[in-house]
Amino acid sequence: MSFRFLHTSDWHLGQSFHGQSRHVEHAAFLDWLLSQLAQHAPDALLIAGDLFDVVNPSLAAQELLYDFIVRAHEQDAALEIVMIAGNHDSGSRIELPAALLARLKTHALGRVRWVDESSHGGEAHTLDSQHLLVPLHDRDGTRRALCLAVPFLRPAEVTGLSAARHDEDESKAERTRSESYRDGVAHVHEALVRAARAERQPGEALIAMGHAHMRDGEVSENSERPILMGGEEALPTSLFPTDIAYVALGHLHRPQRVGGEERIRYCGTPLAMDFSEVDYGHRVLEVVLEGEQLEKVYEHRVPCHVELLRLGPAPLAAITAQLTQTAANADKHLEQARWPWLEVTVELESPVIDLRARIEELLEEAPLRLIKLATRYPRPSAEHRQPDNVKLDELGPLGLLDRHYRAIYDSPPDATLIEDFAQLLEEVEAAREARLEGEPMKGTSLANDTLPSGDKA
Repeated sequence: MSFRFLHTSDWHLGQSFHGQSRHVEHAAFLDWLLSQLAQHAPDALLIAGDLFDVVNPSLAAQELLYDFIVRAHEQDAALEIVMIAGNHDSGSRIELPAALLARLKTHALGRVRWVDESSHGGEAHTLDSQHLLVPLHDRDGTRRALCLAVPFLRPAEVTGLSAARHDEDESKAERTRSESYRDGVAHVHEALVRAARAERQPGEALIAMGHAHMRDGEVSENSERPILMGGEEALPTSLFPTDIAYVALGHLHRPQRVGGEERIRYCGTPLAMDFSEVDYGHRVLEVVLEGEQLEKVYEHRVPCHVELLRLGPAPLAAITAQLTQTAANADKHLEQARWPWLEVTVELESPVIDLRARIEELLEEAPLRLIKLATRYPRPSAEHRQPDNVKLDELGPLGLLDRHYRAIYDSPPDATLIEDFAQLLEEVEAAREARLEGEPMKGTSLANDTLPSGDKA
């Protein structure tokens, strides 16, 4: 007997995209997802973390999530939903409405729990496995799978759990933070797998669900927030033994199989979270299990509801031509909330003071939203390349200006810029002295409280 579910993750509801709301896009995605649930009628929906973009999401973002859950239940009362917290989420916030969501056949897992089993001959710090094991049923109500739902494991929750394993090895060097984290995560998974094997019924599939950075996983250019500095938190696929039929992962935004295994997958984000993700082919996965084994994985592409356009990097003349053509071809019948987002990168030989004004003039009255304007300059030549290991106090402010300008623009700063900088520097020094002496600032452009106070600097 087959069991079918949809795998999605990394919704990032409430995301601020270069300061702009993406509420319309997220609402359109959730409407589309509801239509997919109606069309394919899966037994379950698994959401593998990062439901929200920040730990304190806006009311509008929360309304999107909970309204979706209510509508999904109204549409199909047999559907079971399992959602876990990701590293962008507050685990406590995700679990807060758990009792209410249970009435809608939705399981919300935000944190791991630990219990004291020492009075029963167990360990003083034992994983509450039952909290993380979610039985899943088919549309007839027959139990078909057991979901090992592991929310994002924060280092503070798991480090030190397996330190006892190394106590006997006196020659082992002090373990790094990343090693402690990986060991703690392994401890959680090993305990949960043991509990799942003990509880599973004959013919029942095991499904693992997690939000983590897996080793060999391909990260995005600008998007995923690192769990530990340096990316050393990456976890091995050995966490998931072969009797686990499918592993539904969240965190990495690019859809991918991990280690080439069909059963271990990131579904990726439903929306491009950055311009670097526009070509990812955003999708939701439909997973079919036959008994205890993986049968098939289908990919359902998420339609793009608001286009992300990238122009450049190119010289200003080329960018001007591209912008003119793009503005002319833009769909003028789109409502403003669906105008494309636009990123423009211009290659320059030297700074253009009115660059943004020029770009915005080209886009005037065009149904496009410029939200990122970047510039690129040539690499500094040998003449202007600066030596390393220079002490800052030896350079002074004017020396720092000259050094930075040459490194960025491959030319010395002009006399007007140096004169303006020197005047600004004098005003800053005068304002600082006046503040120290308790005198009002006079005769400078920094007067009238334009200089930040000492406690704000």
